[in-house]
Amino acid sequence: MRGDRDQQANMLLAITPDQMVPQDHPVREIKSIVEHALTGLSPVFNQMYSRIGRPSIPPEQLLKSSLLIALYSVRSERQFCERLQYDLLFKWFLDLNISDPAFNPTTFSKNRERLLEHEVSRRFFDAVVSEARRRNLLSDDHFTVDGTLLDAWASLKSFRPVGEDDPPPGSSGSGGRNREVDFKGERRLNSTHRSTTDPEARLARKGPGKEARLSFAGHVLMENRNGLVVDTELTEATGTAEERAAIRMLKRIPGKRRITVGADKGYDTGNFVDTCWVMNTTAHVARKRLHSAIDGRTTRHASYRQSQRVRKRVEEIFGWMKTVGGSRKLRYRGTARNGLWFEVLATAYNLVRMAKIAAKLAQRPPETAIL
Repeated sequence: MRGDRDQQANMLLAITPDQMVPQDHPVREIKSIVEHALTGLSPVFNQMYSRIGRPSIPPEQLLKSSLLIALYSVRSERQFCERLQYDLLFKWFLDLNISDPAFNPTTFSKNRERLLEHEVSRRFFDAVVSEARRRNLLSDDHFTVDGTLLDAWASLKSFRPVGEDDPPPGSSGSGGRNREVDFKGERRLNSTHRSTTDPEARLARKGPGKEARLSFAGHVLMENRNGLVVDTELTEATGTAEERAAIRMLKRIPGKRRITVGADKGYDTGNFVDTCWVMNTTAHVARKRLHSAIDGRTTRHASYRQSQRVRKRVEEIFGWMKTVGGSRKLRYRGTARNGLWFEVLATAYNLVRMAKIAAKLAQRPPETAIL
């Protein structure tokens, strides 16, 4: 029997967003971890805001909103606020009622400087890592480090000689906003050129024969047990950015025991290997064909071969950030703002991994006692 399209709308509903989210939805496990982490950050939030004045959007909701943008591949904050108006899962995750209106997208930009000043994204990331450590999900001895290039929110047409004035609108003859530029025969270098859109972006390429783009460099330190991110940085894309960021992240690992760190051939330099040795760290880097900084004293051990197998999992982190998290092309300008977003992406990735691990542990049959 064909159904009737003319149905009377329900006037009164006794329903909450929590009832519309399935009990076995993986986002429920993510929310429980997030709530526990945000509870510990409450003293920091109290210091961020004045005790008088008009109440603002709670910082907990801003952080949760940023996580949803990363988890559900939302293209922009404006699109997120539009979706928040009708998406019941989003409202449930932010502890909103069905009738509560979505907040204005300018709330993100107005509060971003406050979040940067108090390093809220870093504290939030550390709180999630601490929860993973409490669940015994992290390795304390074996790590992997790697970096990747992320396209800046700037066009190559904005990469112009330092000190050159902006041309008046419409002077290029195109009649539109996107002016015509001819770079043929011009040598462009980071030492002589700057982007007028994002001065902190640097011209870089992934390898020989690849095209150069305005980019930033994203770095992660992964533990080798479950592939979780334990530290992250976003820096300018210079030739030594990966090596310097890796050393800084390794120095922040607590404890004085000897650890191992796996890496690709880009880290096979004498400076990196020697610095790791001074820090009581064994560098399990992939060897270059010629002039390698490590020898058989390192590669003969089974732990080296294990590190080389596991280190490839770090590419899954970058792949998730670029595809699901939408960071293949960054959405902000400057190292600080993009660094905040990169830390949110690392936090979101850890939450997804922890939720999957928790689901696998829940499916295991209970161990039978031996009488």
